[in-house]
Amino acid sequence: SVKSRTGHIVTLGGVPVTWSSKLQTEIATSTLHAEYVALSTGMRDLIPIADTLNELCKYLKVERTDESRVIRAFEDNEGALKLANSKLPKTTPHTKHFAVKYHWFREKLEDYNIKIVPVRTDLQEADIFTKGLDKSEYRKKRFLLMGW
Repeated sequence: SVKSRTGHIVTLGGVPVTWSSKLQTEIATSTLHAEYVALSTGMRDLIPIADTLNELCKYLKVERTDESRVIRAFEDNEGALKLANSKLPKTTPHTKHFAVKYHWFREKLEDYNIKIVPVRTDLQEADIFTKGLDKSEYRKKRFLLMGW
């Protein structure tokens, strides 16, 4: 298929809470486009989980440090990382055609204290859902994700 595969994992305390792997609904015109769509898709899972966690902590009167309130989203594509962290309505000639539906999460980053941070490609856990890996690479990604 010419469509890119999107994969993401949401963890809490290092434990996977939800994950997804599926073909993107449209054909991406570049790796940046595919990665940015994947990031936006992952945010659709992450933000409601953050809401639920905040409500639980409030209801159960759990005290949280400032550091524990920071949510980190890991991105291994430099272009997607820069675009996601740029102020709206920042685009480039290569990104101006991206559908508005993929930019929505950028205005939520500050509200939810989400930091999109770089991760080396070899440490990107979600790659287990998006790439055909040989046995050793699969085991390495599985270990990163599950610890076994």
